[in-house]
Amino acid sequence: MHKMLIVSDSHGLTTELTDILKRHEDVDIALHCGDSELPIDSPYLKGYSVVKGNCDFQARFLDENIFEIGGLKIFMTHGHLLDVKRTLMTLQYAAMERGADIVCFGHSHIAYAEKIKKQLFLNPGSIRLPKKYPTPSYLVLDWEKTSEVHVTFYDVHGTEITDFPYVKQINLD
Repeated sequence: MHKMLIVSDSHGLTTELTDILKRHEDVDIALHCGDSELPIDSPYLKGYSVVKGNCDFQARFLDENIFEIGGLKIFMTHGHLLDVKRTLMTLQYAAMERGADIVCFGHSHIAYAEKIKKQLFLNPGSIRLPKKYPTPSYLVLDWEKTSEVHVTFYDVHGTEITDFPYVKQINLD
């Protein structure tokens, strides 16, 4: 079983990031999709792979990260450089160019999970300033087989959110 924790748009929150990571200490990797507004060496980001958001002014954050885990290729970006508030088309093309199976992004503050063609697009929402849905959120993605993944959204206190209009089990074939 592989597990990935994804948060984004924490905008200065600190102990919440630590608490979320402790709560899900069984994950293989924890991602922060930008706008932490914390310095790169912040102890609250310890344990997270972080990309740069439009509100992050630390030049040492990467704009994107691409890696493989558990047989899936992950493309991680904040999304502001790819105009995700207007359309996902640019992000989709970027993900296709990189051969990604899973696309993790933030910026819009809207929790989102959707399969487009053979790629899964995930936005954990914001743990500080959610939009569209009122609950501050993050997500955990887990899988045993690369063809079937499970997406679970949580509120900032670790309670599973069941009222989002999302499918929890997604077939990537």
